[in-house]
Amino acid sequence: MQRIIDAHTHLSERRDDALDHFARKNGLSYTLDELLGIMRRHKIVRGLLLSPPLLGGGPLPNDDVIRLCTRSDGMLAPVVTVEPTAKEVNTAVKLAEENRKEVKAFKVRLGYVKASAESPVFNTLYDYAESERLPVLFHTGDTAFSTGDLARSHPLTLDGLANRREELRIILCHFGNPWFEDVAELIHKHPNVYADISGLITGGAYAEEYAEWLARKISEAIYFAASADKVIFGTDYPVTKHSETLALVRSLEVDDSDKEKIFHLNAERVFRL
Repeated sequence: MQRIIDAHTHLSERRDDALDHFARKNGLSYTLDELLGIMRRHKIVRGLLLSPPLLGGGPLPNDDVIRLCTRSDGMLAPVVTVEPTAKEVNTAVKLAEENRKEVKAFKVRLGYVKASAESPVFNTLYDYAESERLPVLFHTGDTAFSTGDLARSHPLTLDGLANRREELRIILCHFGNPWFEDVAELIHKHPNVYADISGLITGGAYAEEYAEWLARKISEAIYFAASADKVIFGTDYPVTKHSETLALVRSLEVDDSDKEKIFHLNAERVFRL
């Protein structure tokens, strides 16, 4: 039986969730019961839950994420989203400390906030993440909304941070789409940098051809890095359907042993699941 871990999923059950239009587009009800049902159907044993953006521009409060995970009977674990102010950083670190058995990572919304990965405001966060061996996920690549800042979400903006913080586990969300080759270089160069494949398939014209292109790009990145040890499975539910991301991994031109790393072994190691 294939063991799978989804290291990137969203949920709020709120009407002002900005990802609701993706859910409707994908024919999803976007509820906790639905998410857990889909996970069971696809043999996904654990998931990491991240704050979705709300219509006002900010993320779902982290307390709400923790409450949703508590209702999941152990299937979901929280990722704490950190906004770029000293107050928000301190609050996030305190929350993680209070829930240290449950919290598995932090998330910084590059491209959606007016700060870069190397902003000094995050130093306290990085210090704590290093001390507790908690990974930090960074949004990289294209943004869900046209107001996003690509100059801050480009994956190469993480190169300097990885150089300065060799003990910080850095996860590049969405494989830096469309900058796959840059991400391939980063995961090859830095022992502490990883990438997830979440949110890559969003439908539209040429969907079949696009899925084939994605599989080729990710396969080539693995060839360049000479290993699949840095690639992590994630769906970005409700942005991408679970079935589509599962099909993407299964279509990669890599060994089955590497697919097993992507599906669960890498996440188990990086997030200590």
